[in-house]
Amino acid sequence: MNTKRLFDCIEYQLANFPKNDMLAAKENGQWRGYSTREVADTVNKFSAGLISLGVHAHDFTPESSDKIAIISNNRPEWVFTDLAVQQIGAILVPVYPTTNPIELEFILNDAAVKYIFVSSEDLLLKINNILPQIPSIKAVYTFDRIAGALHWSEIIQLASPVLLDQVNLIKLSVPEEQVATIIYTSGTTGTPKGVMLTHKNIRTNVQYSKQSFPFRDAPESKVLSFLPLNHIFEKTVTYIYMYSGISIYYAESLETIGDNLKDIKPNGFSTVPRLLEKVFEKIMTKGNELKGIKRKLFFWAVDLAEKYDNRISGGPWYNFQLTIARKLIFSKWKEALGGNISYIITGGAACQIKLLRIFNAAGVPVYEGYGPTENSPVICVNRQENGGMKFGTVGPPITGIEVKLADDGEILVAGPCVMKGYYKRPDLTAETIVDGWLLTGDIGVWDECNFLKITDRKKELFKTSGGKYVAPQPIENKLKESPFIEQVMVVGAEKKFVGALIIPSFTNLQEWMRENNIAFTTHEAAINHPKVLELYRELVERFNTFFNHVEQIKKFELLPREWTIDTGEMTPKMSLKRKVVMEKFKAAIERIYA
Repeated sequence: MNTKRLFDCIEYQLANFPKNDMLAAKENGQWRGYSTREVADTVNKFSAGLISLGVHAHDFTPESSDKIAIISNNRPEWVFTDLAVQQIGAILVPVYPTTNPIELEFILNDAAVKYIFVSSEDLLLKINNILPQIPSIKAVYTFDRIAGALHWSEIIQLASPVLLDQVNLIKLSVPEEQVATIIYTSGTTGTPKGVMLTHKNIRTNVQYSKQSFPFRDAPESKVLSFLPLNHIFEKTVTYIYMYSGISIYYAESLETIGDNLKDIKPNGFSTVPRLLEKVFEKIMTKGNELKGIKRKLFFWAVDLAEKYDNRISGGPWYNFQLTIARKLIFSKWKEALGGNISYIITGGAACQIKLLRIFNAAGVPVYEGYGPTENSPVICVNRQENGGMKFGTVGPPITGIEVKLADDGEILVAGPCVMKGYYKRPDLTAETIVDGWLLTGDIGVWDECNFLKITDRKKELFKTSGGKYVAPQPIENKLKESPFIEQVMVVGAEKKFVGALIIPSFTNLQEWMRENNIAFTTHEAAINHPKVLELYRELVERFNTFFNHVEQIKKFELLPREWTIDTGEMTPKMSLKRKVVMEKFKAAIERIYA
């Protein structure tokens, strides 16, 4: 059986572990499963309908193959579209629902998109507003049923026996070197760049990750999916799940994750550190509401968990206490996650070591991994097997690829997962792939020879006016260990000293103010209160002891609002857009250096 192209996962699953719930989502308040057979039939008809609309791949080059865009939340239709487009050699261009209209227009024109699929009414409106500027688009289809709009199911109706035969012939001829998707990475530095990933790129990454983590074939297990599918991390794990026979259930939204976890009791999920931080904050808020002995027990357990090390035994007494803590306290955490979680994989940004210690101590295994879109994406991941995980590292490189560090510490990777290049940008491709090595732009060091530790982004390192280099991420992650700090960004490029913008955790700050008889009115009033400023000064001083003189924060500004995707300071995978923050909070930064 050919399993060299991504869409071969359907035939593979049919042959090895056909299921009733290959994919599932909530429809009209009920979970609705799609069997492997139903997915296969739907996708084949969808491909046939696309051929009828004139979608084809000509000679399988990136330029001559038709591009189909998708802007949607995670749902089975997302995967149907992805697979149907691939089966006829066309190229999927996934776009974040939060992409601003200027970038959106650039992406759709750059890729000369022929058809576009959107999930909802607000996204349809967003596209219709810029449609006149995108001459290549022939039609817009929706996943939700919307009055007056073309529904995706209309394409399935166009399938005929002749067209279905044609689909089967084209499927056989799609080469593994064909580009499966062009993913535009955010343009924090000018216009977005289209990363061309072939079937071979993603398929080998799926295969190596499956072997390395390892993901065993598990037809009886299921996962919850909520990270945006247009991000390569969630897309690649989707194919890992499909090739492992694991059912994929789609969360209704980020707000419903808690309820969905309890509903479907999954065995695992992938996430980003920001969401883990949110889960932990919720747990701590609940702990703070406890009284008396229950409260004492809760904080005793958390304290114990902070000292946990999976590689060094804490000794008989520590292990005995941990067993008690797991029974009395942490079992409730596991229940809140559905009770069956055997792995959570986190990536996309650095995860605080404190969180890794606490969750793993609680018996909720969190594994950190790493990789950029340009490598399809996984380069490293901590392993499920004994001794294969080390907190504070992103784990060993996966099987099948080569990783080395340049003289300046930049992480370089070579192998079949490295992208074909940037679409229509041979200049940028030549700068990024040198002699077969992908330059990641991340700085790292080896720990115990084979565990990779990321120390910073090359372009995020800055020099103070004294000529000393500062890496902001480790400082920020350390500060976020404080229950009083929600978010933080370290500044100081070309300045005499390092400063920081800090967003307090207002739930914890409010509680502290109540205990200290300080009236809480508004966020703005709170961050200007002398006693609150004193609290944060002492806090920053305490954390400064972890860093050398140059890295210590001399002055900071407190800000009243959380940075979010909607307000534009966070990327859709919840990493900080430093440039945007610098621009938006210019006045606050100027006050630091006034």
